[in-house]
Amino acid sequence: MSVDATASEFAPLPDDWQRALVIMAHPDDPEYGVGAAVATWTAAGKDVRYVLGTRGEAGIAGMPPDEAARVREGEQRRAIAHVGVSELEFLDHRDGTIEYGPILRRDVAAAIRRHRPDLVVTMNFHETWFPGAWNSADHRAFGLAVLDAVSDAANEWIFPDLSDDGLEPWAGVKRIIVNSPTGQSAVEVSGGVDAAIASLAEHRKYLEALSGDAVLDQARRQVLGVTGGEDAAERYVRFDVYG
Repeated sequence: MSVDATASEFAPLPDDWQRALVIMAHPDDPEYGVGAAVATWTAAGKDVRYVLGTRGEAGIAGMPPDEAARVREGEQRRAIAHVGVSELEFLDHRDGTIEYGPILRRDVAAAIRRHRPDLVVTMNFHETWFPGAWNSADHRAFGLAVLDAVSDAANEWIFPDLSDDGLEPWAGVKRIIVNSPTGQSAVEVSGGVDAAIASLAEHRKYLEALSGDAVLDQARRQVLGVTGGEDAAERYVRFDVYG
């Protein structure tokens, strides 16, 4: 796709859903990709909720993990208000050392059963973001677990103790979408870009640790970059679609 591509050049994302569960590894993961899509969906009356695997406690250089976890949770709670999300849950896996396996799959499956979404949204879990840019171990392990946990949530026999805890199987997920720079489906998000920038800018301490550039400049640059580039006439968020 060319840099100046438009959403019409991609397959449209089906709109036959009402509740989405955004399940990602860290605070700020939604803001770095799907925030503009989330703002667009909630403005249209969709119910969108967030579940994050960690509190991002290993994410700020020089800040002790306990303090970083408190800071980043607060930043994430402020961030979701800009894009119309009110429900936020943390699974409290250890930041930086997420392990794919039945423990993680069970926790994600339990979240899916609790929230009972039609649509599950996660982020790029492939080895790279693009050639030469290695993806993190947490993203790779967590995204794969999300894909598998959708099936786990629907199967009464894989984690039967969840039913004992009152979390009945949920087979209502119509599809999983994965925010990816190479995705071939897209959502037009021009109306959600300002909200997405404001949402990412709430991660102030995190962004200040990444760069000496002004936080708002970082947020604007990132959101415009992932939604079509600085000079795009139309803005979009790209997804791979499963199911």
